[in-house]
Amino acid sequence: MINIRELLEETGAFLKGHFLLSSGLHSDTYIQCAKLLQKTRYAKGVGADLALKLQKFSPDCIVSPAIGGIIIGYEVARSLDISFMFAERNSDGIMTFRRGFDPSKFKRMVIVEDVVTTGKSTREVIKALKECNSNVIATSAIVNRTKINEIDDLPLVSLTNISLKTYTPKECPLCKDGIPLIKPGTRKIFK
Repeated sequence: MINIRELLEETGAFLKGHFLLSSGLHSDTYIQCAKLLQKTRYAKGVGADLALKLQKFSPDCIVSPAIGGIIIGYEVARSLDISFMFAERNSDGIMTFRRGFDPSKFKRMVIVEDVVTTGKSTREVIKALKECNSNVIATSAIVNRTKINEIDDLPLVSLTNISLKTYTPKECPLCKDGIPLIKPGTRKIFK
């Protein structure tokens, strides 16, 4: 098994500063898994390790939210030798399936993310899959930043749990100290 925390540190994936997370929360630390996954050797190994933890669910398809979950989701699916697809936001910010993806063909889907902070993206993918009459059996991530082990009554499997401080914008000490806010992710905040 790969030591994920060491790889995150080695690849510069632990960023320090004042960050706006896709959940709308603020944090002094951001985990940028793209820095880890840009190294294909690491992406392959991390995908294989997560696949080992997920094989007990006997999934028939892996699905990930775009954009952060695409690489790791693909690597997990490749390791399990099963299908892969991703959900993406439409112009209204709603998770949907495009590009000819048809999740209704699958009965045992597992959602794979890079980092789970609040579970919001995962919940949105669960909702989109249910609307397609697909059966979701588990959720997963490289890094679980939450203190939970399930999302919407589905198991949450991760390679590592890392508790980092998060703040609402109103209570954020970094805002109060005037530290500039950085939005490193790609998701637009939809309210």
